[in-house]
Amino acid sequence: MVISEDLLLANGAHYDQYNMGDTIFHEGSAPKFYFQIVTGVVELNNYSEDGKEFTQNILSNGQSFGESLLFNDKVYPMNAVAKTDCTVLKLPKKDFINLLIQNPEASAQMFKCLADRLYHKYVMLFNNSLSEPSAKIKTLMDYLKDYNSNNDKYSFEVPFTRQQLANLTGLRVETVIRTIKKMESQNLLKIEQRKIYY
Repeated sequence: MVISEDLLLANGAHYDQYNMGDTIFHEGSAPKFYFQIVTGVVELNNYSEDGKEFTQNILSNGQSFGESLLFNDKVYPMNAVAKTDCTVLKLPKKDFINLLIQNPEASAQMFKCLADRLYHKYVMLFNNSLSEPSAKIKTLMDYLKDYNSNNDKYSFEVPFTRQQLANLTGLRVETVIRTIKKMESQNLLKIEQRKIYY
């Protein structure tokens, strides 16, 4: 959890419910709220002119999204879409800034969160320049597993579908399926009941 629910509620946050498929905010709209997921999964994405989806990030319980844009006057460069039914804490921008000013520990936690996101962007920017599909998928899985407390081989259950892995890496879903099978034959990962363990 980036900021405690109690602290958010004490500073004016409220719970919003979103159904699977609901858009929380649109690309091009002005940031007006801090969002933190209580339960559910939210995807940050863009669509190309030909309608191809590109996934920026997939976030879940306790994670925040869109917060970096509350510190400048730019519009959202992506959409936020509920991938499951979600409960989200929503705090107006002015109240969020005041919360950070009045609570140095929350402010430090927010800086760490933003630094982690920036690190993720650097890793994924380099990853997307790689030409070998297995290298792209391995780099993504290494990054995801880094947040898991158990780093034993096959201890991390990859929380994404093959389509989501394709959207996150810029690969075609068919390429992801073939590459995952190849990586399994090389003992880099394990597949059990269609779930990927890395």
